[in-house]
Amino acid sequence: MLQHLRIQNFALIEKTDVDFAKGLTVITGETGAGKSILLGALGLTLGSRADVGSLHDKTKKCIIEARFDIKAYKLNSFFEKNELDFEDITTIRREITPEGKSRAFINDTPATVTILKELGDRLIDIHSQHETLLLKETNFQFELVDAFAQTTTLFADYKKQYSALQKLKKQLDDLLSREIQAKKELDYFQFQFNELEETEIKQGILKGLEEESETLENAEFIKGNLSKAALAISGGDENSVSVLAVIKQQLQNVSKFNTKFNEFFERINSVIIELKELASDIEQAEEEVVYDNARLEEVNSKLDKLNRLLKKHGVLTEEELLNIKADIEGKLQQFSSLEVNIEKTKKEILAQEKQCKTLATELSKKRHKATEGIEQNIKTMLASLSMANAQFKIELSQQENLSSTGLDAVSFLFTANKGAEFKELHKTASGGELSRLTLCLKALLAEHTALPTIIFDEIDTGVSGDVADKIGNILKVMGKRMQVITITHLPQMASKGETHLFVFKSDSTDKTTSNIKLLSKDERVAEIAKMLSTGTPTETALKNAKELLNA
Repeated sequence: MLQHLRIQNFALIEKTDVDFAKGLTVITGETGAGKSILLGALGLTLGSRADVGSLHDKTKKCIIEARFDIKAYKLNSFFEKNELDFEDITTIRREITPEGKSRAFINDTPATVTILKELGDRLIDIHSQHETLLLKETNFQFELVDAFAQTTTLFADYKKQYSALQKLKKQLDDLLSREIQAKKELDYFQFQFNELEETEIKQGILKGLEEESETLENAEFIKGNLSKAALAISGGDENSVSVLAVIKQQLQNVSKFNTKFNEFFERINSVIIELKELASDIEQAEEEVVYDNARLEEVNSKLDKLNRLLKKHGVLTEEELLNIKADIEGKLQQFSSLEVNIEKTKKEILAQEKQCKTLATELSKKRHKATEGIEQNIKTMLASLSMANAQFKIELSQQENLSSTGLDAVSFLFTANKGAEFKELHKTASGGELSRLTLCLKALLAEHTALPTIIFDEIDTGVSGDVADKIGNILKVMGKRMQVITITHLPQMASKGETHLFVFKSDSTDKTTSNIKLLSKDERVAEIAKMLSTGTPTETALKNAKELLNA
């Protein structure tokens, strides 16, 4: 619950501190005195947009600080998730500098406005004069139905599963989009891969083909020279091996006289052996060199294809071509894996839809079961507010497809008169009727939720004194379960409060400021008497004020 509000340099308020109590607190004051300024200041601590124009003194900083007792509301996980220090008595502070910069703090830890708003939604419900618009908002309507049906936890589970389903569907859309693009490129990449695959590219093939082409083109010249070389080494009578054999014999004759001479002999012997092997290799090479025009054309064709691929892909080496081939192969594999992922995601979506439908069906059954109880409760409360013939109806219709709210669509219908046709609220209810109906719905919601505080801004607008008295009774009952704060202009409402705050203006030489104070019992009598009178309170008005308070 809200314990304390400190306002400094905001609108007409120079500086004020306000304590709030449990139960029902009423706030009164003349029109324009600054009652709504309190709500504006409190709204800043709950995440409302900051405006430098609201500074009382444009040269000074505005500070709004609200203190809440939150120990009973299980908010530890919220603080943990947002890396904030949890305190049973939590302070929210908002600062606005003259330059228009806004800063927010929760227990002195800097926080974003988004976090502030999220926390504020769990602490206070501010019901303004325009809050009747809520009645046609789907979220509010389902909030009421689920609170009464005790399906809030079930609905939260459904929303979690539905969110997972939407995520899977988005994932599938992304995969299908990628598949369409991949299909456009598939043929092109497949052609490129096949072209590279058929060429049988490997490291060093370019040089090998070039050498083979040169050899085939010069086969006769090569064969002639190799033949002559082999002949000069070991063929005929006068050859290199024969000459060296004579030298070998001479060195062998002297090898026994000196180790150096023996070394010469071994070396010449090695040379002869090497020459003989060389001659044999040359002869074999010469035999292998054959002029083959068909092979030459094949080799040149491969060279042309390889050089064309190098030029086409803008590279210089086989290694770079192999890298390109590997990259294309990877893209083709990705397309294959894309198809696998699409099928997998489709199966996951079917499973998730089944789970969502199971939850949504259970949710729908419990909601339908609860509507009669809600309608009866609202009818009873409306009757207590001088709307005996008014009827309220919740229409839940089954949808074919899942939505964020399940399989249900909801409409709030209303009629104020006997035998009249049910119509949508805003097409049939007057402003006063909407105000009373909204109050009834909020009161019913308060019975089934753990919201700490609700604030009503002139909920009694457009109603008579008798109805205001009955509205006050409802608020008083609500105040037994939660903290209720209401701004009112009617004495019947003002008399119901356990605590009475009075907002007033004071003028000095150069400025007007708004102030707020807690009224004593005698001051309450005087204030309510003033609200009952058109001028200075009469004795009758004072007597009536006392009777209202005693009642």
